Amino acid sequence: MSDRPTLATLAADLAAGRTTARKLVDACLAKIADKAGEGARVFIHVDADGAIAAAEAMDRLRKANAAPSPFAGIPVSIKDLFDIKGQVSRAGSRALDDRPPAANDAPVVARLRRAGFVVIGRTNMTEFAYSGLGINPHYGTPKNPWRRDDGHVPGGSSSGAAVSVTDGMAHGALGTDTGGSCRIPAAYCGIVGYKPTARRIPLDGGIPLSVTLDSYGPIARSVGCCAVMDAVLANEAIVPVAPRPAKGLRLVVPTTVMLDGLDSAVADAFERALDRLAGAGALIERMAVPEFAEIASLNVGGGFSAAESWAWHRALIAKKAELYDPRVISRIRRGESLSAADYVDLLAMRRAIIAGFERRVAPYDALVAPTVAMTPPVIADLAGDAAYTRANMLSLRNCALINTVDGCAISLPCHRDGEAPVGLMLAAAGGSDRTIFEIAAGIEPIVRT
Repeated sequence: MSDRPTLATLAADLAAGRTTARKLVDACLAKIADKAGEGARVFIHVDADGAIAAAEAMDRLRKANAAPSPFAGIPVSIKDLFDIKGQVSRAGSRALDDRPPAANDAPVVARLRRAGFVVIGRTNMTEFAYSGLGINPHYGTPKNPWRRDDGHVPGGSSSGAAVSVTDGMAHGALGTDTGGSCRIPAAYCGIVGYKPTARRIPLDGGIPLSVTLDSYGPIARSVGCCAVMDAVLANEAIVPVAPRPAKGLRLVVPTTVMLDGLDSAVADAFERALDRLAGAGALIERMAVPEFAEIASLNVGGGFSAAESWAWHRALIAKKAELYDPRVISRIRRGESLSAADYVDLLAMRRAIIAGFERRVAPYDALVAPTVAMTPPVIADLAGDAAYTRANMLSLRNCALINTVDGCAISLPCHRDGEAPVGLMLAAAGGSDRTIFEIAAGIEPIVRT
């Protein structure tokens, strides 16, 4: 079995008897427990007993030809933001240590369990999901698999989710994406992350950052893996993705904002990917998207994330402000000064931006852009607030635009082996999820060289 197996490969191995769910879980638990690895920083809680019991149950069901899906018994990780029955949801914070255990699974967790996936543990994250870097002062910061000894950031906020997959501690991960929190760590760690159309997947049972912009999605090793998990999360039939040929695809590169200030490694990998797509017959056009420039005015004062997170956190902050990460609480507190009228204005402005964006991109199959404008910085270099803020804003910038326009998007690696990890993002208007998966499946082998 490959050391980076896809869900399809694992399902085939399970069906053929080449492995068992118990063996898969034991292998993941061994990776998590390895003192030389990142397990202690990747996971906030590991449910070894529960995972073993679930794996053994799936093995018995498969032996009786009653497995709930071909993927039954495959271990996945869950971001610490989601409710899991009997466990405390802390969202990477110490301020929720005394929260009662969840009475029920979040719907997305319940759906993964119904498909037979084994929940192996709760992954570390940026506190309350409020950063694109993945740094957590309470539980430590998982190190990026790229040049690990140098200690690069994993990307956030779903930091532990991504590293759990790269390091074989899980074979898929449930994350969230409010401004890129699935796609950014996927891009920084060299794997695949998906942000669905938000309305497709229920947000119940998760601690919110911004109810307007939040979405829940998968991080995994391939486009096909993400498509499987997305279908389960959306309570849709798991149907194999038919790759769409690159020839004849109409792809548009937004020249507004998304190409500004790219690191040279990002620019080089992105342009090389475009050249390969063009060589495969894709029709690529560069076009201004003025709606992306207008989004900056939405974020003056913190935008939706500040306004909506302040509404959720204000009572907790009044009691436990000293327990928050200072870099997180300062961003939440920006929402305190936004009035109800300001919030109503934000809603109206966003509706207009979405309408303009959807008209503009309607002639194209998808947008294509770098997922993140920079390569993952070194954790130690971000000790100062100025360096942290710059890296955080650049990490979030491109992805957050898609959340604001209510779109769907995927990040897939486009760098060469040994190079700094770079993600290529495909995006489209909301409701285009199947199209994005088909295009991504078709170009996946083309853009990775």
